[in-house]
Amino acid sequence: MRKIITSTFVTLDGFIDDPHLWAMQYSDEQGQARSMALVQESDALLLGRVTYEGMAQAWPAMGGNPYADRVNSMPKYVVSSTLEKAEWENSTIIPGKDLVAEVTALKNQPGGDILVWGCGRLTDDLMAHGLLDEYLLWVYPVIKGGGERVFREGVQATLELTGNTTFSTGAILLAYRPLNATGEAPAAG
Repeated sequence: MRKIITSTFVTLDGFIDDPHLWAMQYSDEQGQARSMALVQESDALLLGRVTYEGMAQAWPAMGGNPYADRVNSMPKYVVSSTLEKAEWENSTIIPGKDLVAEVTALKNQPGGDILVWGCGRLTDDLMAHGLLDEYLLWVYPVIKGGGERVFREGVQATLELTGNTTFSTGAILLAYRPLNATGEAPAAG
């Protein structure tokens, strides 16, 4: 069975919004190599509507390097109850009401891991239904002071640390496996 892995940039005080403003200055060769390995080991992206819309505007123009070319060519599944068209190459819409059945079917198909970028309503819903296999939290030495929290109120889980990597820039990659999850996650938009 394929694993669903969420990979999220997060500040030290737990915020995830606008990572382009605070994370990129902490990029190093080791982190870039780990990011490349992650997309190479994954056969598909699973995205919520908000993340998809932001990425679909930027990524198609970023071709010409192995990382961007891989991301652009991967199958992409976007969970949304409102999105009507998904124009980014190899994109398919999964209606929000069909999330559990469709994602379960994707997990049961042969292939590599399924990568979720970001933490949000989609990730909360996956965790609440026992569909999320691993959290990769890229923690950056930044205190943002406010914004969108990495975890939403009402969803709880017990996690097991399965790995950690400290980068030369002071960023840390933490890998966790959910042991259990409770709470009702809000539906993806």
